[in-house]
Amino acid sequence: MTFLFNEILYRPILNALVLVYNHLSFGSWGLAVIIITVIIRIILFPFFHKASRSQAIMQKIQPQIKDITDRHQNNKEKQMREIMALYQKHRVNPFSSFGLLFIQLPVLIALYLVFLRGLTPDNLSLLYSFVSAPLHVDFTFLWLINLKESSIIIVVVAAALQYLQARLSLPRRQPAAAVSSAERLGRQMSFIGPVVTLLVLINLPSVIGIYWITTSAFSIFQQLIINRSLSDSNYQEHGPDGNKNNQTNP
Repeated sequence: MTFLFNEILYRPILNALVLVYNHLSFGSWGLAVIIITVIIRIILFPFFHKASRSQAIMQKIQPQIKDITDRHQNNKEKQMREIMALYQKHRVNPFSSFGLLFIQLPVLIALYLVFLRGLTPDNLSLLYSFVSAPLHVDFTFLWLINLKESSIIIVVVAAALQYLQARLSLPRRQPAAAVSSAERLGRQMSFIGPVVTLLVLINLPSVIGIYWITTSAFSIFQQLIINRSLSDSNYQEHGPDGNKNNQTNP
């Protein structure tokens, strides 16, 4: 299993990173990390987009789910039937994000490990014959930040971008009585996530923070696209076909 992971994911990503550094990064390891992260996110964009879009729709229809749950709290069968009909109407699968996560996760782990390990002698031995090992690598970013060491600036920016990403993924605040437990948890996680990011990145090399910042910025751009395509009126008052929903929001 380890051999397959290394040959299918880790080694190709490592070689792609070195190629980018040699030819596209102007001698900046930080810029090479940014470029390869963007390339990987573009390749994985359909998977991320589908998962994020499904999650956004699920959050927007939570008031309708709560209404169904309240109206049929004594009839679990009818409750489940109407909720499944609602999912079908909005063309979402509440479990699809888990499958997509398993597709994305190995790639992201490989990418993370490549950045974390850097250009060690063991890593350089994994380069393909047509990829030249860099004679010298500048591990500074913008000639100021040593990417081998932790940087509080990088950590704070990464946490701030993650907070912004989380807030963009949340629906507009509803009256207190209409806020579901799932939405309440999501709003709490928008604060907890950045705190965890601070605690994790503060002990890691800044190169991981650069990767974190880049992928968060890409996710923000993607979330803005999703939010624009899924207006509140389309998914709270109307279905995806533009017709008025029959359920009344609480």
